[in-house]
Amino acid sequence: MSEPFEFRITADEIPEPIREDGAGATDPGPRDILRALENPNMLVPPETDAGTVPNLRFSFSDTHMTLKYGGWSRQISMRELPVATTIAGVNMRLTPGGVRELHWHKEVEFCFMTVGRARITAVDQNGKNFIADVGVGDLWYFPPGIPHSIQGLEEGCEFLLMFDNGMFSDLDTFTISDWFAHTPKEVLSSNFGVPESAFRNIPRQEKYIYQGEVPGPIEEVAIPDPFGTRNFTHSLLGQEPILSPGGSVRIADSTNFPVAHDMSIALVEILPGAMRELHWHPNNDEFQYFLSGQGRMTAYAANGVARTFDVRAGDVGYIPFCYGHYIQNTGNETLWYIEVFKSPNYADISLTQWMALVPKQIVSSNLNVGPELMDSLRKEKWAVVKFPGYTYQDTE
Repeated sequence: MSEPFEFRITADEIPEPIREDGAGATDPGPRDILRALENPNMLVPPETDAGTVPNLRFSFSDTHMTLKYGGWSRQISMRELPVATTIAGVNMRLTPGGVRELHWHKEVEFCFMTVGRARITAVDQNGKNFIADVGVGDLWYFPPGIPHSIQGLEEGCEFLLMFDNGMFSDLDTFTISDWFAHTPKEVLSSNFGVPESAFRNIPRQEKYIYQGEVPGPIEEVAIPDPFGTRNFTHSLLGQEPILSPGGSVRIADSTNFPVAHDMSIALVEILPGAMRELHWHPNNDEFQYFLSGQGRMTAYAANGVARTFDVRAGDVGYIPFCYGHYIQNTGNETLWYIEVFKSPNYADISLTQWMALVPKQIVSSNLNVGPELMDSLRKEKWAVVKFPGYTYQDTE
């Protein structure tokens, strides 16, 4: 038997809540040193942090796992992150052939694929059906009440589902197996015109996720529909990115993904040493999901209040409406994350662009700054910025 893994850390590597100017003191414990290492800006906040800001970060690693034959799920909602009132997130994994059963719900379902491939089906209120295979970087969007299913293909899949209700629970949806289990068999017989014996083996409770057979090529399972078809998918990663010196952004909303008339999304790439510029959103709260890398984020909440959070792959972040913020890459690999909004159109306000389009004397007198800053302002928006000599560099 192999030796159990043991994480060792030397005394000089143990972080202490002491700022460089001497503020603070050692923490003799008890304490979780690994947590402190993951959250250096919570342990030693920047001097600019002030006041009380609600928690704006929660990790999927701290959530309850629902394990089924065929896959698993876990979720972050207001129950885990109380500030997240507009959107709840569900992280789901399906094995090859694993099925998220036929179901529907009251909320919008917006999905970003992160691993593998899946086959999705849907039928709308006019009988238009939809069967499609989706892969990494693809989106799907199901309006409220539209019945659908998800199944892992040969390599299985993982994805993030987002719902336009912070109190949503994926364990509280309308499922076909649950409805059959709670309908008298004589009613089922009358509805479908077959004997009650046809329903002798129906599930006694909802299946939720179950193991099925890997489906064949989509051409073999396509169902001709006299009412036509309707598209519910979009390739976000397949879009041409909007490039800037520190990375890129891809945006999908109702302008280029028409079915998504209640939610919008941006896929952001931040290179090492770069940052998502100082900005805010004038339309709604921002739900974030971090796909790779690590970073830090300060949320400015007005009235002298601000707080800094450390984020990493697998975290959900949340920025309330109109809070000023940034995302800075604090690692040595590219930071990828998505921004999601309960809004049909994506919108952000760039601090730099705003300052550049206001008369110079107003900005200069307001901030007590001179030509060095004023002459550097640009009227073009850069979603991600990187300037030599002025970037965060990880020295470890």
